[in-house]
Amino acid sequence: MNLHGVRPVSAGEWEKAKELRLSALRDPVAPVAFLENIVEAEAQPDEFWQGRTAGASSGRAVRQFVAEAPDGSWDGSVTVLVEEGGTIDYFGEVVEKAQGHLVGVFVRPAQRGTGVTEALFAAALEWAWSLDGPALGRVRLFVHEDNARAEAFYRRYGFVASGRIVVGTPSDPQARELEYVLERPAADR
Repeated sequence: MNLHGVRPVSAGEWEKAKELRLSALRDPVAPVAFLENIVEAEAQPDEFWQGRTAGASSGRAVRQFVAEAPDGSWDGSVTVLVEEGGTIDYFGEVVEKAQGHLVGVFVRPAQRGTGVTEALFAAALEWAWSLDGPALGRVRLFVHEDNARAEAFYRRYGFVASGRIVVGTPSDPQARELEYVLERPAADR
């Protein structure tokens, strides 16, 4: 049973955000789940983490959501990046219409299968669909072809493979990342 509260991060919570991200990058699946690695992340100064957390706590461009246990510890996170129409995305493609992009999905192993991931996704999507001017038409994410557990969750949640495959990441030029999309619900259009 999930007893976690899910909420956006606050700017001053950078130490918790840093600890959770480093835990995520130590996870055995990290090499196929994240574009960043533990060595790079541990080398970042505190100012990096402060700026990253502050940037994800307000505004339209990015929002990080965390799953907070009753004792105040954090057990999971997801971040929504807003890709505005006409901009260039991470992979060098032009974004046609405003869309969300989920990144940094992580739930501590002891909390997997308890509903924490679903709660994180619900909060992230509620925020994404609530944005005005322009409204987001869809939310997408990418999953490494070897990350079957994550891919299965995304499908169960309603994301659909778009058919787009991106080959190559900074750490693995042969990696194949599969795009999954969730269209804005008709009731929210």
